[in-house]
Formats: sequence, C-alpha cells, structure tokens
Amino acid sequence: MDKNAFVKYATGREKRSPSLKNSILAFISGGLVCLAGQGLADLYKMAGMAEKSSATLASVTLVFLAGLFTGIGCFDKAAKICGAGLLVPITGFSNAVTSPAIDAKSEGFIMGVGAEMFKIAGPVVVYGNLVAVVYGIIYYISLCIAG
Repeated sequence: MDKNAFVKYATGREKRSPSLKNSILAFISGGLVCLAGQGLADLYKMAGMAEKSSATLASVTLVFLAGLFTGIGCFDKAAKICGAGLLVPITGFSNAVTSPAIDAKSEGFIMGVGAEMFKIAGPVVVYGNLVAVVYGIIYYISLCIAG
C-alpha cells in the first residue's frame, strides 16, 4: 500500500469529533468556571475585602481548587467531558502545573516535583513574561515620544 492509499484508508476510518457538542460543552463549562470565580469574588467582597483583593483571592481560590481536584483525580475526568472550557481559564494552568508534579513525586521533592512541575507551564510563563517586557518597552517608548 502506498502513502496516498494509506492516508485515504486512515481518513475514512477515523472517528469524527462532535465539534458542535464539544463547543457547547466548552462554552458552558468555561462560563461556569467564570461564574464561580465571580461568585467567589462577590463573596469575598461581601466579607469586607476590597474589590481588587477579592478578585485576586478568587483567582487564587480557583487555582487551589483546580490543583486539589487534579490531585484527587476529578479534574481530568471533568476535562474529558468539558474540554477546553476547563482547560483554557486559570484552572487549566493550575492543572498543567499540578499534573507533572504528581507524576514525578516518586522521584523526590527536588529532582521530581520541583524539576517537573513547570515542564508544561514553564514555557508559558517564560514567553508570557518576555512578551510583557517587550510590550512594556514599546509602551514606554510611545509615552516618551508622545510627551
């Protein structure tokens, strides 16, 4: 069988992804994560915190809960159903840090957990900071030129 015949054969046998269903589930689950974050921020605000502090604490709470649910095995099961709705917000970042750390715990805290923790999320942090610095320089130059 040549390459073209194999590609045609494989394409005909592959399972089609239910894109509409996945999109709706991602939209709903992502919205629920955002709703939970807003609810937490409002709850912290009602407890007497400043608006900025309550928003920060809501984000920290979502990161903690996603890490906890990853650790007990619930996050991955929910992500298989909800897809990008759980993986795109801040909860996905928490999962991306927690999962490799859990997998590497048998290698010890330094060479296992510490070394593996940012294997997936590390490039996001590095290049995110790099882009922020470049943007800051461009912004600073534009302020100097303007006035």
